[in-house]
Amino acid sequence: MAKVLGLGGIFFKCQDPRALTDWYAKWLNIPVDEQGYVSLMPGTMPANGFSVWGPFKRDTQYFQPSSKAFMMNLVVDDLEQALQQVAAGGAELCGNPETHEYGQFGWFIDPEGNKVELWQPPATTATQ
Repeated sequence: MAKVLGLGGIFFKCQDPRALTDWYAKWLNIPVDEQGYVSLMPGTMPANGFSVWGPFKRDTQYFQPSSKAFMMNLVVDDLEQALQQVAAGGAELCGNPETHEYGQFGWFIDPEGNKVELWQPPATTATQ
């Protein structure tokens, strides 16, 4: 039987794809190709980073204040700096950053109203 090997991408609709792509390139240094897509190649994930596929119940409050039916999670190397950068770019920060055994998290609303979760994995895991 075939199996899933990893997250292949995040695809979503928006009002102005080029403007939103340019915003992410400027404020989170995401590498954008000529077609306006981002390809994060193997080896860019921190040692303790991983991808999560997580369906939520329809009535979840976790994606608020966005009214969108999805939320992106982006792995960052410096959560505090990344939050400062997106705020400087006009993003609305949501809630307070949180620290858990599996890393630090912070949230913002991008220029098109999408809630984005930033995740900085821990330098070491609890099992190391």
